[in-house]
Amino acid sequence: MKILLLSDPLIPVPPIHYGGIERVMYDLAVELHRRGHEVAIWAGPNSRSPAVLRIFGRNAARIGRFESAWNTARVGFMLALEARRWDVVHNFGRLAYLAPILRRRVAKIQTYMRRVHAPNIRATARLGARHLVFTAVSDHIRRGGEKGGGRWRTVYNGVEIARYTFRAEGDAARAPFAFLGRLERCKGAHTAIAVAQALGRELRIAGNISHLPEEREYYEKEIRPLLDGRKIRHIGAVNDEEKNRLLGSSAALLCPIEWEEPFPVVLPESFACGTPILAFARGGMPEGIRHGLDGFSCKTLDEMIALARRVPDLDRRACREAAEQRFSIGAIADAYLAVYAEAAASAR
Repeated sequence: MKILLLSDPLIPVPPIHYGGIERVMYDLAVELHRRGHEVAIWAGPNSRSPAVLRIFGRNAARIGRFESAWNTARVGFMLALEARRWDVVHNFGRLAYLAPILRRRVAKIQTYMRRVHAPNIRATARLGARHLVFTAVSDHIRRGGEKGGGRWRTVYNGVEIARYTFRAEGDAARAPFAFLGRLERCKGAHTAIAVAQALGRELRIAGNISHLPEEREYYEKEIRPLLDGRKIRHIGAVNDEEKNRLLGSSAALLCPIEWEEPFPVVLPESFACGTPILAFARGGMPEGIRHGLDGFSCKTLDEMIALARRVPDLDRRACREAAEQRFSIGAIADAYLAVYAEAAASAR
């Protein structure tokens, strides 16, 4: 198949540090190319591709409305000119990119890794329903999208398993806990610290500090004062190699999220290293965790503290098997190819 993958330009594909969407998109492109498909990526500067690459926009933490509108118009214009070159146009970016080709007989996939705005889906589904399939990274996200109509399928996030080192053995009773994510309140770093402190355990926090004023204040007031450089440490943003070492040497990954997390890429990343996950049961997170086998889902701080004591009962091999069988990029590519075939059949 001839497959075009689209991304917003703000973060390069693949990302250096933060960027779950861009990481999954790149790994998918590599896997599809390996299988013999003709793949192209349209993305921001500093991106790489195993095949055809077209650059647009710029890398930035955020951009204004005018620049966003310009990017949308530019991508839409390019698609309007070239859509017929592709069997499938798979968009990981703004839904508006697809607007000029919604009525065209070309298979279109719109992937949602964030919360879905149902009114936008309702209007789009009416215009392009015959040739458009929506995918969500969890059943939780899919259920929200289905309220707006259209055809929906669930395809979880996955990772390139070979990038991560499986560590079958470890001192789960003494090894550090890990927290990996943006240092924003909704991610729950403060709760992860509370869990570690309650158990007298070491916690290594990896992640970038938000540029948003309210989140910077959160970090300065609620996280920084608790960093002692020994038990509780912030090690900054991590690249792939550093992430592999961090997760593989940790007793468990703590995800005490305070929002409806769609389905974080860090879940399959952690499992690929054999590291179980303790998470609050919100959003799509419970869909990835088999409670009592490769992790624990819970609802309160007290529950997480109690369950953290039971981390030695969890099976690191089961974590790796989940990554290989459910969340490998090979399994995710199989799922997307099935969706591509469905959309392409309706576009004939």
